[in-house]
Amino acid sequence: MTFTSSRADGFETLDDETTERWMRFGRSGTTTFPMLLGLVVEDVRRDYCRMRLPFRDELLHAAGFVHGGAIASLLDHVMVPAVGAVLGANAVYSTVDMHVQYIRGIVGGDRAEDAVAEGWVSRRGRRSVFCEAEAYGATSGDLVAKSVLTYAVSSPG
Repeated sequence: MTFTSSRADGFETLDDETTERWMRFGRSGTTTFPMLLGLVVEDVRRDYCRMRLPFRDELLHAAGFVHGGAIASLLDHVMVPAVGAVLGANAVYSTVDMHVQYIRGIVGGDRAEDAVAEGWVSRRGRRSVFCEAEAYGATSGDLVAKSVLTYAVSSPG
């Protein structure tokens, strides 16, 4: 079974320029944490994003599972395009609260697989954005972890 979802269908598409800008997320000229993890945006829409964390042995902890911090980072990063795509280019926003529930691990070896996360905005306020995210095994389709997050949004200045 391969991870598939129709969740994206419930979210409005963005204009081409905005979509292209966010599809490049984490691939700037400067090495950033998303680049170190190898995160790849697969789909971005208004209030929604799907992102992949490619499996690498370097992400494993000593027991042979992908480290929970890597999964938490995927769940957090998938929200950046979902939250930011409708904000002005100079808007400032960041995670202020995040709860992660781990359901199962992703193992290395012959059962290794990428993780794919979907993130969506549950509610937008003037200064807070409430979000949810889920990560799945890309090949198995099994739920790996889920998260609820709150982002603070402010104008630059």
